[in-house]
Order: sequence, then structure tokens, then C-alpha cells
Amino acid sequence: MRTKHRLPDPCLISFSLIGGLIVGLTVLALLNLAVKELSDIPFLISTASDSDVINAIVVTMGAGLNAVLILLIIGTPLAYVLARTDFRGKGVVESLVDIPIMLPHTIAGILVYLLFMRRGLLGAPLYAAGFTFEDAYPGIVIAMLFVSAPYYINSVREGFEKVPVHLENVARTLGATRFQTFMRVVLPLSVRHIFNGSILAWGRAIGEFAAIIMIAYYPFVISTLIYYTFTTSGIKASSAVAFVMILACFAAFIILRLLTRYTGRYDDRV
Repeated sequence: MRTKHRLPDPCLISFSLIGGLIVGLTVLALLNLAVKELSDIPFLISTASDSDVINAIVVTMGAGLNAVLILLIIGTPLAYVLARTDFRGKGVVESLVDIPIMLPHTIAGILVYLLFMRRGLLGAPLYAAGFTFEDAYPGIVIAMLFVSAPYYINSVREGFEKVPVHLENVARTLGATRFQTFMRVVLPLSVRHIFNGSILAWGRAIGEFAAIIMIAYYPFVISTLIYYTFTTSGIKASSAVAFVMILACFAAFIILRLLTRYTGRYDDRV
């Protein structure tokens, strides 16, 4: 019996070609940079092994991770409240959460700076207690936290909304408190969304520049170092630093995406 071969779907082919323009543009930009940098391997190796570049990458990755850890603690409860409750002014709260997405990065930087500078509303008492944010590592973390929060909260909120409410109700009827239900039912079933939200927030945090430079020009994060290198040494040196960071980010995100495949696999079968 002859098997009929299904013809390719014209709609999917068209959509793939159209959407491929975005992927193609990214690949073209990366290949263009790669060709230029790989043409001078000794200079690239020298740049990659430079202590300033290594320190900037470590500070960037570490501060982004710190911002995500803080979001896990303070962003997760907010995401649950937004997912499970309706209250007067909820739209205002949702808009406030999303504001950092819409604001120009320089405005975000000014907001963070005015709040956490040494004479700021929060910065002054914290400075008196020994915590400094201006030109200090905590300032970098706060700036990253501010701009990345919406990405984490919205992703986790979506995960909580996908957990059927009746599962919580069953747990409550069996004697579990709201907190116990959250910890034992909702949280485990939302692991994948929490992990994905953390990746998005971390990626957004390490890519920030303007908000960071407003409050903490030092210590250098990678974006600040690239800007400084460009203004002092030109495009050749700065593009080499950029290429090293691209390789580091590419490796990190491949590992994270591979981990995503094995994180929270059960939540799709609820």
C-alpha cells in the first residue's frame, strides 16, 4: 500500500520565512563580529585573559544572580497574590510592576539613584548604618533588581495561574494552611515557570547599562567596561571585550536551557 506524503504546510513555511528574518539578523550580526575577532586570535586571547575583563564578567554575573535571589524571596509572594486574588487597585499594582519595562533606562537609573544615593530617602539611613550604594556593588544589584523584576514576577505569576485552584482547595479541606498549600502544591507545580522567570530576569539584569552607570560606575560591570574601552581605546578593543562576553553568555544560556528541559517536567501533566 502506497503511503501518501503530506505536503508542507504553506502557512508554516511562510511564517518560518518571515520569523527567520529575526533569527537571520541575529546570526548575521554575530557572524560579522566573530569573523572580525577570530581574525586576530592572539589579541582575542589577550583580551579574554585580562584581569579587568574577567573581573567585570564575574561582577556582572554575580550581581545578576544576587538580584534574582532577592526576587525569589520578595517577587514570588507578590506573583502569587496577583495570580490568586482580586482587589481594588490591582490594576494599579500591576502597572507599577510593569513600569520598568516601559521606562527609558536612564529614567530607571535616575529613580534608583535618587532613592539610594547617600542623601536619598533610603540611601541616607542605610549609609548611616554602613551600607553604601553609590559606586558600590549593592548599587549594581539594586539597579539590576529594579529593571528585571517585571520579567520574573510576570513569568511566575503566569505559572501560578496555571495551577488549578481546585488542587489548592482540596489541600485546604484536608487541613493544610494557605502557606502549606503554597509550599507543597503550588510551588512544586510552578517550578518550570520560576526557573524560566529567573533566567529571563538574570538575562535582563546582566544586560543593563544605563540604570547601573547612574548609581555605580564602579566597580565595572561588563557593559560599563565595554563603554569605557570604546571611549578610551576604540572599537577594536571594545568589540573584543564584547565578543568574550557573548561567548560567556552563550555558554551560560545553553546550560540553563538544557537544565530547563529537566526542570518541572511534571507540571505539564497536571
